[in-house]
Amino acid sequence: MSATTTPTWDPGQYLRHAEHRARPFAELLGRVPALPGEPARSARIADLGCGPGNVTLQLAERWPAAHITGYDNSPEMLARAEEHAGPTAGGGRLDFAHADLTGWAPAETYDLIVSNAALQWVPGHLEAFGTWLDAVAAGGTFAFQVPDNLDAPLHALMRELAASARWKGRLDGVLRGADSVHDPLVYLARLARLGCEVDVWETTYMQLLQGEDAVLDWSKGTGMRPALTALADDPEARDAFTAEYRDLLRTAYPTAPYGTVLPFRRLFAVARKTG
Repeated sequence: MSATTTPTWDPGQYLRHAEHRARPFAELLGRVPALPGEPARSARIADLGCGPGNVTLQLAERWPAAHITGYDNSPEMLARAEEHAGPTAGGGRLDFAHADLTGWAPAETYDLIVSNAALQWVPGHLEAFGTWLDAVAAGGTFAFQVPDNLDAPLHALMRELAASARWKGRLDGVLRGADSVHDPLVYLARLARLGCEVDVWETTYMQLLQGEDAVLDWSKGTGMRPALTALADDPEARDAFTAEYRDLLRTAYPTAPYGTVLPFRRLFAVARKTG
């Protein structure tokens, strides 16, 4: 990520909105074609940025005989993910390992490399695609989805607040920049030039969140993590920043009797390696 602070993750907070976070991954997997050799042999699958492992389970449901490894750089997330490790129903295996995706180079061949809402935290991820695809078997797939909404109030207001006179000294350069996700056409062109059949699309979800300050609660699990980490040694400042951001979000995302709507755009790419 472009931030100077590596965020500390809170699996419990992240999973408070698990259904909304997992849905895009299910829809991504729905566009992944059959893997090489199916069903004659077991697939080898890598999940990059697996987080607490809840969506990695979707891979085991789709490919129950596969050996699936989830990679993440957060000790907190990996500790939660390990609860899912072990044999799978179809005779496969699910395990987890530490990896920093900013320098991850596959040490073996995979039939599928997939990533759910993680690459936006990885600076230079576009340049890594060639190395990753070199490790994908012929006929295999590289697929990912990332949030593509840094222009939304959810993020724009947080960046403006962090750049204000009160917070600039503590939070300058901490949050993700507008360049952490590329234009869809950039991804399409890069993957096509790497010899893939490419499908790229975007979807905007009208996420209906429940509870008091639901959008703030959502952000505490993801986008706010760098700021919360940077202010962790000063609880008074952390709480003050959170309160200011909360007030901005209340105006930007008004609550209705049925909940609070958070429009959330995501970018998807499925690249099948043809040679």
